[in-house]
Amino acid sequence: MNYEEKLDLLEETLKGYGRMALAFSGGVDSTFLLLFAKKVLGDNVMAITASAPNFAPDEVAYARQLCRREGIKHEVIDLGEEILKSFADNPPDRCYICKHAIFSHMIETLEANYPDTVLVDGTNVDDMKDYRPGRKALVELGIVSPLKEANLTKAEVRRGLKELGGEIWNKPAFACLASRIPYGESITAEKMNVIYNAESALRELGFEQVRVRHHGNLARIEVSASDRRQFFDLSLMDKVNHVIKDAGFLYATLDLGGYRMGSLNEEIEKQR
Repeated sequence: MNYEEKLDLLEETLKGYGRMALAFSGGVDSTFLLLFAKKVLGDNVMAITASAPNFAPDEVAYARQLCRREGIKHEVIDLGEEILKSFADNPPDRCYICKHAIFSHMIETLEANYPDTVLVDGTNVDDMKDYRPGRKALVELGIVSPLKEANLTKAEVRRGLKELGGEIWNKPAFACLASRIPYGESITAEKMNVIYNAESALRELGFEQVRVRHHGNLARIEVSASDRRQFFDLSLMDKVNHVIKDAGFLYATLDLGGYRMGSLNEEIEKQR
C-alpha cells in the first residue's frame, strides 16, 4: 500500500466515525491527525487534551493555540498532581497505569458532554516497535488508532503534516516527562519540573533532539548522534554544565550512546 492509498484509507476510516474526538497532545502525530480529520469531518471533530505535571506545559499551550487558530472545539482536562498518585512508585507498567487513568477521564468527559463521539489517539504503526505498555490500556478502553489502522509510518505522518502546512512537521519526538525517570524511582512533580527546565535550557542552546534522564542528583543527557561532537567544545560544556545545575541537578553527564527512543526500557529488555 503506497502513501496515497494509506491517506485514502485514513479518510474512509474517519468518515465511518461520524463524530470524533482526538486525544490531542500537540505532537506531530496528533497534530497531523487533527488537521486531516478537520478536512474530512469539519465541525464533527474535536480535540481533548490532558493537562498534568508529566506533560510539558508548552505542549499543552501549543494544543490550545492550534485549536483556537483552526476553529476546532477543544476540551482541556486539568488532572493536577492527583494523577501522579496512581503511578508515583514508577513500576515498569507505569505507562499503562497513566494511560488508563487519563483516557478514563477523557471517556467520562465525552460521555457526559459529547455522547456518540468516537475517542481516538495518534498512535502510528512505528510506535508498535517499542515497549509501550500504554497500548494495553487503549485496547482495554476501546480507543482506536486510525493512523495505525491506515499503516501510516512516522515518516509518512511527517510528510502529511508538511503537506497540510503544519509548522511542526519536523519537530523531534517528545514523550511524557515521567519517562525520564528510571523504573522503581519515585515520580514527583518536582523531579519533572527539574527535567523540563533542563531540557528547555538545552533546546535554547540549540539541541533539538534531547532527553535529560533523571538519576537522583545526576542528569544523564542524551542528544542526537550527530550533536555529540559539539561536546568537544569546552565553552559549550561549561554552558551545559551551568544550565543543568541551574535547573536543579548537581552533576551533568553526557550519554555517549546518544539519544535513542525508550532508552530507559533497555534494562527491561536486558532482563528478558
